[in-house]
Amino acid sequence: MTSVTDLIPEPRAIEGPMRCGVLLDEGTTLWAGPGTGTTERWLRSTLGPALGLPLRPGPQDARDSVRLCVDDSLEPEAYKLSVIADWGVEIRGGDAAGVFWGAQTLRQLLGPEAFRKAPVRPDIKRGIPHQIIEDGPRFRWRGLMLDVARHFMPKDGVLRYLDLMAAHKLNVFHFHLTDDQGWRIEIERYPRLTEVGSWRARTKFGHRASPLWEEKPHGGYYTQDDIREIVAYAAERHITVVPEIDVPGHSQAAIAAYPELGNTDTSLSVWDTWGISPNVLAPTDNTLRFYEGVFEELLELFPSEFIHVGGDECLKDQWRASPTAQARIKELGVGDEDGLQSWFIGHFDKWLSAHGRRLIGWDEILEGGLARGAAVSSWRGYEGGITAARAGHDVVMCPEQQVYLDHRQHEGADEPVPIGYVRTLEDVYRFEPVPPELTSTEAAHVLGTQANLWTEVMEDQARVDYQAFPRLSAFAEVAWSDLPAPAERDFDGFERRMVRHYERLDALGVSYRPPAGPLPWQRRPGVLGRPIEGPPPNR
Repeated sequence: MTSVTDLIPEPRAIEGPMRCGVLLDEGTTLWAGPGTGTTERWLRSTLGPALGLPLRPGPQDARDSVRLCVDDSLEPEAYKLSVIADWGVEIRGGDAAGVFWGAQTLRQLLGPEAFRKAPVRPDIKRGIPHQIIEDGPRFRWRGLMLDVARHFMPKDGVLRYLDLMAAHKLNVFHFHLTDDQGWRIEIERYPRLTEVGSWRARTKFGHRASPLWEEKPHGGYYTQDDIREIVAYAAERHITVVPEIDVPGHSQAAIAAYPELGNTDTSLSVWDTWGISPNVLAPTDNTLRFYEGVFEELLELFPSEFIHVGGDECLKDQWRASPTAQARIKELGVGDEDGLQSWFIGHFDKWLSAHGRRLIGWDEILEGGLARGAAVSSWRGYEGGITAARAGHDVVMCPEQQVYLDHRQHEGADEPVPIGYVRTLEDVYRFEPVPPELTSTEAAHVLGTQANLWTEVMEDQARVDYQAFPRLSAFAEVAWSDLPAPAERDFDGFERRMVRHYERLDALGVSYRPPAGPLPWQRRPGVLGRPIEGPPPNR
């Protein structure tokens, strides 16, 4: 057994490869067993056209065919991919998702051409060496959070990112839909949320301290039909979409649309700058009923177990000054404004639980106590996750110091919009989601990990690509593969495999950040990424 391969994420074990193998051509057939329909459709709609392979239905025992089947002796999401000379290709998965992840590995084995939209040479045969790959994920939650509130990403861009996630075996799409700077989802009973809340008059160019502005409106939103399409598209790729509606802070867009949700009589507009707005939701029964209505429509659109409620960075100055908020604190006996926020989050924890769902929020929701079924996204370092796991709460590890991909990738002056920590490709590759301080029982509460893309400084899809890749490829390996301790990880080996993976990203049209100079083992030119168009560095 060996793990020497150019696959990303790196699989658990490979037997082979050998020189003999299987040839796929226009006569290759596809047999799909029960429960493998999503992979069958994906192979025919995506892989087949890329390689000029019709992949027509055929019998299970056809020579040099592709066979798909579910094998419940394997773990959930695990797969066994067998390429046997003079026999064919078989993908066995522990469930439908496992079969799909095996098909993603097959795509990589077929070369970068398999990632194009149409074949360059549709008449050539595609050879795969004889080998057996056994693989499965380390974590059940392998996530990417995309913020579409700061800069709106059209639906087609979201679908594209779901495809990029699938290619990296990521399976949770955290959809950050609301914030101070925009409300991005249609709620039919509250039309002003999108009529007013989805547009701002102008936008800050660059980071918070930048003096530059784009003096034109920015906005957009997803209709409920758009959301249904996104959720269905994700489900076909075995990706769960977890929506986020931020409460009680980061809510200025909602208050601009419905002023009665706020704490003052001041008329507000959708916020046009970055940072944390002081305008937060009023802790009233009216606010609770309003957001229950929002969540009722949300649950009809998103079948996910978890619903994210934000809960982070809630500035409490308005509550301190509000007679209504102070009366509520006294009425509830919660002591102070922190207790009031805990009560607010607790209300929706109980409400979601009564509707068969689970609440998840950023680690501030731990302050003041948290109901047993709620989960925590640990973003302010590891401490929130450690505290939550020790208290018996499930945790998704996404510390900003390691996996906030909006942070800069190099300390050089030519790095576009140099904000946050410097986090290189190697830094992300050496990220460890499970803190060593946890016992095995506590560590079992770590559902997995997630990379976050906040889009204040990402005004278009090319900039999102540049910040995400290639670091998201390294993150995907951390989330999927059974890697050793961070100091023992073979980053040189990962970079060798990335040489091939850059070609796949090129074929997918990803505007990734180019490697910092030619890699020492690079044998051919043309592997660097595309230049980014837009404003000059350090704008």
